[in-house]
Amino acid sequence: MAGSLEVLPGGVSGPPAEGFEVAYANRDGSEFRRPLVDAWAVRFEDVAPVRAFKSYKGQRHLPGLWWSSTVGGHIGYESWLERDHVMLLDFDPSVVGISSQPFWLFWRSDAGKGISHAPDYFARRENGTGVVVDCRPANRRKPRDVMKFETTQAACAQVGWEFLLVGAPDAIVVRNVRWLAGYRHPRHRLEPVASELLTAFAEPQPVMGGASAVGDPIRVLPVLFHLLWSHELTADVSVPLHAVSLVSAGVRR
Repeated sequence: MAGSLEVLPGGVSGPPAEGFEVAYANRDGSEFRRPLVDAWAVRFEDVAPVRAFKSYKGQRHLPGLWWSSTVGGHIGYESWLERDHVMLLDFDPSVVGISSQPFWLFWRSDAGKGISHAPDYFARRENGTGVVVDCRPANRRKPRDVMKFETTQAACAQVGWEFLLVGAPDAIVVRNVRWLAGYRHPRHRLEPVASELLTAFAEPQPVMGGASAVGDPIRVLPVLFHLLWSHELTADVSVPLHAVSLVSAGVRR
């Protein structure tokens, strides 16, 4: 079905006769369309985006690419809201795979009209379950959008996927995780500092107290922030992080 994902805006040459169908593209460019119930085992966390991330002068939304430590590569986003949520997926220790614009979902309305929708993200949890994510501020969910989200949720339920419709995330969590994300790359995990920090925080310690016990904070803190990102160390990110925030041992991803 080469090129068929581009035949119509939002999909292919027609709606399914019944039920739900999905269309998706592998990284090698091969494209597929099949009943959703036959695609539940597809590794959607590894597929290519089914839509391009366009940018143009005067654009209201700001698209871009997020470098993900979970997948070791870039994941696209179409707005800062999507960027924040892909960042939070990347930070979630239960998530082992993420893709953006993973598939087109097709169905017929009660009147027989073909409808399609491309969710924003697909995430795979370490227990093998799938999560489909749509990002939309609560005050910008029009009735037609709500219908698509509700139908997508029903489709996900048929194949055992979780569906999340998310709006603006908690501002403090985003601020904290965004700071830690600046140290998400593995290059910040330097030895022997990392091992010394894990020893220093075997019992809960304030950020600066434990860091200073290991060495010069200018040298130590970037490693500490990386360990917090990777959950080898842990702190409460629901409250502002500061010099006396308690840090304790976590579990490495």
